[in-house]
Amino acid sequence: MKKVIFILVFFAVLAITACIQKQGDRSASAKTVSVMIYSEYIDPALLKDFEKNTGFKVKLELYEAQEEMLAKLMTADSAKYDVIIASDVMIQQMTQFGLIAKIDTSKIPNRVNVAPQFLGQSYDPTNEYSLPYLWGTTGILFRGPKVHPDSVSYSMLFDAKNTKGSFSLLNESRSMLSLALRATGSSANSTKQAEILKAIEFILQIKKDINFAGFDNSVEGKNNVFSRKNWAAIVFNGEAQAAINEDSTLQYIIPKEGSFMWVDAMLLSAKAANVDGAYAFMNFILDAKNGAQLAKYINYATPNKASLEVIDDDFKNNRVINPNEQEIQRMEFLKDLGEASKFYDEAWIIIKTH
Repeated sequence: MKKVIFILVFFAVLAITACIQKQGDRSASAKTVSVMIYSEYIDPALLKDFEKNTGFKVKLELYEAQEEMLAKLMTADSAKYDVIIASDVMIQQMTQFGLIAKIDTSKIPNRVNVAPQFLGQSYDPTNEYSLPYLWGTTGILFRGPKVHPDSVSYSMLFDAKNTKGSFSLLNESRSMLSLALRATGSSANSTKQAEILKAIEFILQIKKDINFAGFDNSVEGKNNVFSRKNWAAIVFNGEAQAAINEDSTLQYIIPKEGSFMWVDAMLLSAKAANVDGAYAFMNFILDAKNGAQLAKYINYATPNKASLEVIDDDFKNNRVINPNEQEIQRMEFLKDLGEASKFYDEAWIIIKTH
């Protein structure tokens, strides 16, 4: 009998311990906001202010490329994340996979600060799944004599007859293929197999150049140009501006054949453990002062119309960060390609294996 009572007590203790552990886990998750985000993509001072003002702690999960982010979400327990910051072109795909949930915008009063041009876009036409974080461009960072920003073509940098040192391409399949499409005279959103094949050949030809140094993510590309390891790299404009701030001999251009613009948006994970914390984080970022601080620290343009009222004119007139109308006219937003995405997947395999 004593043995039976001991066993019952033992299992009761185990059950109570497990219950306490679960409650502790729930309590911890309720106090922590897990944010999946590109590396070097938020001001640490903002995180401290958020934690001080809201009582929530922030845990960052970093990634370097869109494909890496999507793979993590598809293979890991997506309940690990509350807020996901992802590029516009990924949003419809993430919605289809059930990775993100609709946002209750009534919980985010600062949503009114979003500029009208970032509402009703093709990646989220009903404005139910996303709130813009920052926006920017993809172009070429290089070192050399000053040139007029409207005069540079892709061939001036990536034709073997013209290259002046080692260079890298961008290690993101959709981004790199879209740039190659523009370089060869097609839309960045082309679904025509003949045009995609032409873009493949364009990149494969570049790879034959003895100066080709491989595929880098944007941060790596910027660092390698800044350190003089490489002469040029395809990067995001924020990384380019960070390098230019330290070395004014560097230049960033949108080639005259064109490129694409992008919006990185804040999304709510479909399995968010801390929805209230996620909403608090989104609302904090969309505050006018916080949005301005974020844009200036990261060197990207802000989609926050209230932030534009407090940002200085030097920042707003910086052509690297805020392209002029002429540059905008030769860029486009990337669209979800639906079934045609498989052509891009197949193209990237060919590019990486040949």
